[in-house]
Amino acid sequence: MVDLEQIREAMAQQLEEDRSRVFVESAADTLDEALADAAIQLGVAIRDIDYEILQRGTSGFFALTKRNWLIRAYETRKRSRKKAGSDAASGDESVRVDAAPLIEDRDGNAFVMCAHDGVFLKVTQPSGNGRAASVKDALDALRDRGVPGLTEEAVKGVVKNAAGEYVRVAPYKHNPAQDSMMAVDITDQEMKAWLYATPPGPGGADLSADMIVAFMKNNRVVAGLDEERVRDFVDRPVYKQNYLVAEGVKPQDGADAHIVYNFEVDSSKIRLKESASGKVDFKELNLVQNVVEGQPLAQKIPAERGKAGKTVTGKYLEAKNGRDIPMPVGKNTRVADDGVTIVAETNGQVLVLNNKINVEPILNIEGDVSLKTGNIMFLGTVFISGNVEDGFSVKASGNIEVKGTVGKSELDAEGDIVVSQGIAGKGDGHVRAGRSIWSKFIENTKVEAGEFVIVSDGIINSQVNANRKILCQGKRAAIIGGMLSASEEIHAKTLGSFGGASETVLNVGFDPKSKDRLDALLAHKQTAEHELEDVQLNFTTLSNLKKQKKELPEDKEAALKKLGERQYILQTELEEIAAEIKQIQDYLNTLKTRGKVSASVKVFAGVKIVIRDVTEEVRTDCKATTFYLENGLVRYGKYQGPDEDMKRVPNGYSAD
Repeated sequence: MVDLEQIREAMAQQLEEDRSRVFVESAADTLDEALADAAIQLGVAIRDIDYEILQRGTSGFFALTKRNWLIRAYETRKRSRKKAGSDAASGDESVRVDAAPLIEDRDGNAFVMCAHDGVFLKVTQPSGNGRAASVKDALDALRDRGVPGLTEEAVKGVVKNAAGEYVRVAPYKHNPAQDSMMAVDITDQEMKAWLYATPPGPGGADLSADMIVAFMKNNRVVAGLDEERVRDFVDRPVYKQNYLVAEGVKPQDGADAHIVYNFEVDSSKIRLKESASGKVDFKELNLVQNVVEGQPLAQKIPAERGKAGKTVTGKYLEAKNGRDIPMPVGKNTRVADDGVTIVAETNGQVLVLNNKINVEPILNIEGDVSLKTGNIMFLGTVFISGNVEDGFSVKASGNIEVKGTVGKSELDAEGDIVVSQGIAGKGDGHVRAGRSIWSKFIENTKVEAGEFVIVSDGIINSQVNANRKILCQGKRAAIIGGMLSASEEIHAKTLGSFGGASETVLNVGFDPKSKDRLDALLAHKQTAEHELEDVQLNFTTLSNLKKQKKELPEDKEAALKKLGERQYILQTELEEIAAEIKQIQDYLNTLKTRGKVSASVKVFAGVKIVIRDVTEEVRTDCKATTFYLENGLVRYGKYQGPDEDMKRVPNGYSAD
């Protein structure tokens, strides 16, 4: 059941909320214009205000007199704020302390106003650790204002309630001739209005808030009136000097449209990569900013509309809208469906050239890949006009073309790799291409190609794998030392060297990758089988011991459990290895590639020819020979000339 005290508290709370609201009045030809004017004065959106209609407007042909719409508006209280406050209040105490606003310590006060209908007393509540106003404070304020003779009983109730409102406490012998007088001064191009007041004489009345507001409106001050300053003036009058009571709303020009980039626009900035241990790798400069097709590159923030202002006399002040800008769409970019996002149309490097966003599918490196450029990783094709120095890597989703030489480096491309002056890996270089590799020579390097490896001068002491062919063409097209594997063919002018100083092994007739995987699986299988034998032996020994003694010590029982688990893992692993080995063997057996090795000039003794699973070591030098498999034997046949693949060139390149 609601008691009287609860009703009183609810009414006091509602009164406090109403008193804290800022009300403005607005008049215009239409209701919409009046609402827009009120929104400007309050500094909020139209949707965030509530209003009362003081006068309905009339217009039109049949209206005898035209009347404007007159409304009183105020900012709407948002329930979400109250809810957020209640939620915070129900949370952790430490959170409440951090979120609580800083409350100023302020004493309660007593104010006196003499009006034509009596003497009024206003007592305010203290805040923070401030001191409450006392009856003595109230009596002193009345005495200072020239109102003697009041007793404590007359003001005790007002002081106790401290409602912050003026309450009549005594009659007043009013002399209108001694009333306070007002004047208005409008300055700063009608953006400020000042009140000038004279103090009242004996028996004169003070100025009330309603009197000040009405006087201002009657003197053209119809907008921007600060009601809080008006109330402060009533409590603490400022006489014989200008007192600011109203300020106009300055127009705010809208912000221009601008572009927010999702990448570093300044290409000169170096972003060094730091490892987890804190070591900086100066080869990783991250100068290339890779993007993928469909990736958002930038967004346009649209221009803002200007917010109109208003003078204290009600004149509108126009504001400029922000300037729009065109979308900086360049090469290989487009505008997304939302109309404000720029996305990439292809993989590549994102750049800003001539104030437009471009995605370049080809990265041009002028000079060498060195400490100046760092390692290169690019989602497209890389063109290098110089060399790739030792210790650096170049990785590309397209092709890689190097006009110079490649040293002890790493090259990795999903497309073709073209090296004009040759590859000298010094025993630690690695070159891999998803399609084919062209080079003047290959020396002491590991090379892998998805299709062809084509060399003009020769291959020396290298490990070369090609899923189709290894072709050496040119005046010095020799293969000397190393292990070369190709699915279809290996071709050169000479194979091996005089005296067999370097072992030369040539494998054809099978898929090199599958063969390497098969060899790794067979080695792994052998290791796992040996381990399984040892595990089974130890497991059997402990199991028999447990049967004899019925129980084992804790350490032996734990060892028995681990041996059982390891035995199960090894058996499962061997089953999976056996299945994969069978799958690869079946695949290799179904290959229709016959495989051949050809030398147009000479084959030196000591060269090993491996066709499928048959090995033949050349015992004597032979000339112009093609090796092939027939009836399970490697045959020495008449040299078969090169086919059309010898004339193959990279995609997008000429034979020159």
